[in-house]
Amino acid sequence: MSGKGHVQWFIPDGYIPPESSGQLTSHESICILNCNDSNANLKLTAYFEDREPIENINVKVDAKRTNHIRTSSLESSGKNIPAGVPYALEVTSDLPVIVQYSRLDSTQEALALLSTMAYPVHG
Repeated sequence: MSGKGHVQWFIPDGYIPPESSGQLTSHESICILNCNDSNANLKLTAYFEDREPIENINVKVDAKRTNHIRTSSLESSGKNIPAGVPYALEVTSDLPVIVQYSRLDSTQEALALLSTMAYPVHG
């Protein structure tokens, strides 16, 4: 195991834009980097302002690989993150990984792209 990264991450500001203009679809994604010699097994939880969380969203990232995941595709027990609803994500992993978050907002002609590192929990 390389020890690069952390086993718990948070993304407090999630919001999948419900509309798009032009050819690009508004979306959010997380990129997980696994530098380890073994596959990383992750569990995600989506938290909301006005509803119960979506828990036990399972994601696997193969050894020494990345996994780019659109948050709209995350699903557990038939529930997924709806567009137009603020949410936050907790990412936990059985191995240290690196988590990046990106949003493409194409609701206007002058689209916006945001990318930032998730917040790692040290310890």
